[in-house]
Amino acid sequence: MKKRTARIKRDTRETQISIAVDLDGSGKYTVDTGLPFLNHMLELFSRHSLIDLKLKATGDLDVDYHHTVEDIGLALGTAIDKALGDRKGMRRYGWSYIPMDESLSRVVVDLGGRPYLVKQMACKKQKLLDFQLSLFDDFFQAFVVQARMNLHIDQMLGQEAHHAYESVFKGLARAMRMATEADPRDSGVPSSKGRIGN
Repeated sequence: MKKRTARIKRDTRETQISIAVDLDGSGKYTVDTGLPFLNHMLELFSRHSLIDLKLKATGDLDVDYHHTVEDIGLALGTAIDKALGDRKGMRRYGWSYIPMDESLSRVVVDLGGRPYLVKQMACKKQKLLDFQLSLFDDFFQAFVVQARMNLHIDQMLGQEAHHAYESVFKGLARAMRMATEADPRDSGVPSSKGRIGN
């Protein structure tokens, strides 16, 4: 497989984001979003996916967290898509069940080029400290569109918000780790169409 890395810069009037990923890394990360809980989730994602991640984001957090959270999803998805290149030789599909104390999440991904998000949360909490948890809907939607991937998140058990989202992000990490792995039996495009996407 070719080297699967990418660097992205995204600058708008609302946010400035720089990001670097290495899909074949060892889970090293430096993450600074200005939002501690989002930092923690992205660090878990990097560590458990083994995708090296360098991310620095500044945004209009004094106005709202929405722009920063959504734009980080856009930038991360764009970086993943770029790093995947032609998507040849990878497993394409990945899945994981991850517990975190009372919480349990099932996460399934398809890196087949067709963006789609299904997200169901047993945890109905609205906030963690001052972080509005519904912002993760915007994050994941932006992420799947730019990464050109199908993502199913089913947080099946657990009402403690930190545990619920920790199981989700670790589940995403493990599913991505499986899906991006080299397939020793197939070096071509993992599709009967002979191409990824529509």
